[in-house]
Amino acid sequence: MAKKQFKTESKKLLDMMVNSIYTHKEIFLRELISNASDAIDKLYFRSLTDDTVTLKKEDYEIRITLDKESRTLTLRDNGCGMTREELENNLGTIAKSGSFDFKNDPEHKDKEQIDIIGQFGVGFYSAFMVSDHIVVESRAHGAEDAYRWESRGADGYTVEPCAKDSVGTVITLHIKEDGEEEKYSDFLDEYHIRGLVKKYSDYIRYPIRMLTENRRLKEGSKDEFETVTEDETLNSMVPLWKKNASDVTEEEYTTFYQEKFYDWEVPLKVIRQKTEGVSNFESLLFIPSHAPYNYYSRDFEKGLQLYSSGVLIMEHCKDLLPDYFSFVRGLVDSSDLSLNISREMLQHDRQLKAIAKAVEKKIASELSKLQTSDREKYEKFYDAFGAQLKWGIYNDFGMHKDVLQDLLLFRSSFEGKYVTLKEYVSRMKEEQKKIYFASGESVEKISLLPQVESVIAHGFEVLYLTEDVDEFALQMLRTYGEKEFSNVCQDNLDLATEEEKESLKEENESAKDLLDWIKESVGDGLHAVRFTGSLKNHAACLSSEGALSANMEKVLSKNPGNQAANIKAELVLEINVHHPIADKLKKLFESDKDTLAKYSKVLYAQARLVSGLSIENPAEISELVCDLMVN
Repeated sequence: MAKKQFKTESKKLLDMMVNSIYTHKEIFLRELISNASDAIDKLYFRSLTDDTVTLKKEDYEIRITLDKESRTLTLRDNGCGMTREELENNLGTIAKSGSFDFKNDPEHKDKEQIDIIGQFGVGFYSAFMVSDHIVVESRAHGAEDAYRWESRGADGYTVEPCAKDSVGTVITLHIKEDGEEEKYSDFLDEYHIRGLVKKYSDYIRYPIRMLTENRRLKEGSKDEFETVTEDETLNSMVPLWKKNASDVTEEEYTTFYQEKFYDWEVPLKVIRQKTEGVSNFESLLFIPSHAPYNYYSRDFEKGLQLYSSGVLIMEHCKDLLPDYFSFVRGLVDSSDLSLNISREMLQHDRQLKAIAKAVEKKIASELSKLQTSDREKYEKFYDAFGAQLKWGIYNDFGMHKDVLQDLLLFRSSFEGKYVTLKEYVSRMKEEQKKIYFASGESVEKISLLPQVESVIAHGFEVLYLTEDVDEFALQMLRTYGEKEFSNVCQDNLDLATEEEKESLKEENESAKDLLDWIKESVGDGLHAVRFTGSLKNHAACLSSEGALSANMEKVLSKNPGNQAANIKAELVLEINVHHPIADKLKKLFESDKDTLAKYSKVLYAQARLVSGLSIENPAEISELVCDLMVN
């Protein structure tokens, strides 16, 4: 039989497909199974109007046979099969897709009973990545003759008659010998093939069967095992997300989640979504009950599994999830996506963007419902992933605050519980103009801040910000419900009456020389010193001027490599004008400036400690305290 050449520049194109188009060699099995599924779909579609098709739907199958001795992997289907002409056209011409032609035939394209997977006509040739010799035997429905297509690669192919009793196609791959870098023998291993079917083709609608060897306890024995050969169906066929929600139990969702996403805990929430219109897709999403061990590392891969008509296309489709919802696990299944030639990657188009937007909206909606319906469960979610929501606001410069701001929780001086911004605003006093907050290492430490005590004494609620990202996120929000955020430890805190303000202004003006002396005594770390009347029983505190607070400086300094690590807050030492220390300082300014300098440094160190900041020279402060104690 004379060898025929492919109808394209075959050597160049086939080499490109084998070596460039596909990222993973294992993809070949997905492609061949998808082609087999398409062939069965075509025959089943024909059976709806053609009485000569006698197979019932439950009779259709795809079968895999492994032969390690002859190094062959055989895949057979009982679908529509191919005539000699179709073998020539579909396999003799690279990038020719019979499925694509079938789907776009005027007689078929308006029908909804069939869902064709293959569209590019190159998937078959991915088999050359793992085999050096391919034999295809096929008999078309209604035909008496069968034909064998055979090729060893880019040098061409042959087509000749063969004997085949039944309709359908048999593809035999002669698997390559193992090399130094590639172990092709894996594709002759039962366990490996079973895993690939589960990974890529678990939801093909027809059974994928294979004879497998399994170890079983021998009948009648308690400790003796035997190896039995069984005809095993490798795929589950019906995707969980295709079943009616009322027919799926929580246990089924949990099992699916744990097996698919390798988690040992029950998911906190299951989200199902079905959208029809501009983009048709279904999604099955899970909110984990805890963060993965590598969630905040570079090793973590965000993204949803992407299926096209039940066939896995991408393990982690990053474009389907915004970063602030990267904790969500799950999948999207759509037949509308524009895939590239290898079906491994997506073309970025409006369909993908529309799906991603709908998924984002659904996640935000379901989290909002959870916050309202089961606060305890939502707070558990927030403890695990709340920081990610706040980073979402900060990283995007507040662009997505409308999606995220009502999902935020903060501890509060109101009963020490978590509160939403909406709850805070709903409790604000009529005369309250701002949303007050304070930052620190813990709720306990924040509550002891002099400024916090002062704000609470005025009857106002304070949000306690305990995570590094909190204050940065609020800066990006700027306002909530037309109310500005106000850091109680910054200079814009406005709680005094007009009379108190005027009195304090006069006090600071008259004590200007004293305050300047204290500032000079402390040194370069201090931006200003002034008297305040809002500290109740505390002697002094630290506040800051400008956008950068002391706590933000502390956070930035944790990363020495950060360009902003050397930016310093403009710290202000505020001294309680009503505290005995104020009179003491005034007297020392008149009588003993050396001792005043010591008092100033100790007072500043004390204020830094209360604010949760470190002291640059603790040994010096210790000596000053001892010196003051004995004199």
